[in-house]
Amino acid sequence: MARSLFPSQMALPLALPADPRDDSFLVTPSNARAVHLLERWGSWQVRVAILTGPRRSGRSTLARLFAAKSGGAIMDDAHATSEEALFHAWNAAQSSGRPLLLVTDAPPPLWDVALPDLRSRLAASVHVEVGPPDDALVRSLLDYRLNRLGLDARPDLVDWLSSRIERSHLAVERTVDALDQACAERRKRLTIPLARATLIDAGLIAGKPEMP
Repeated sequence: MARSLFPSQMALPLALPADPRDDSFLVTPSNARAVHLLERWGSWQVRVAILTGPRRSGRSTLARLFAAKSGGAIMDDAHATSEEALFHAWNAAQSSGRPLLLVTDAPPPLWDVALPDLRSRLAASVHVEVGPPDDALVRSLLDYRLNRLGLDARPDLVDWLSSRIERSHLAVERTVDALDQACAERRKRLTIPLARATLIDAGLIAGKPEMP
């Protein structure tokens, strides 16, 4: 079952667009380890962690929560930042004790790092990964996004969708966008037959197109 990182606040799904107003994070086994590592930043051997995960996965939301809770700093798109800036930021985190979170698409071994001293520092940093969504998170994302758009998110429909679409944050987003557009264009209530025809036509699930 999904739980909120801060249970006293409203849970916002992982795949929502980055928004400074988002102040909580939905946790399931697929991202629980990442949350665990960030919550325990005080035990890091160095004061720097590298947060990776696919875009649209909510990593920016998680980074903002980390900064708010720890008082730490964030560097987004760290792989595109100058090596000199990264080197000085890494050292500053050690001297100040203020944690630094580097947000990027892939871990440093996949970067082209020329500075040996920076390469060794990045290798010593904590690696925090947001993985692909599990079944619980896919269901939660679908439910939230459908409700957010005022579409019918009854349990049998969410079950049907979650068992058929690709397990990725982007697939959830594209699925809900396609369903919203189909309902608006046809002025129809969202049903499983309509969802099936729409998603087959959009290439999001396999099958022969049949309009309801």
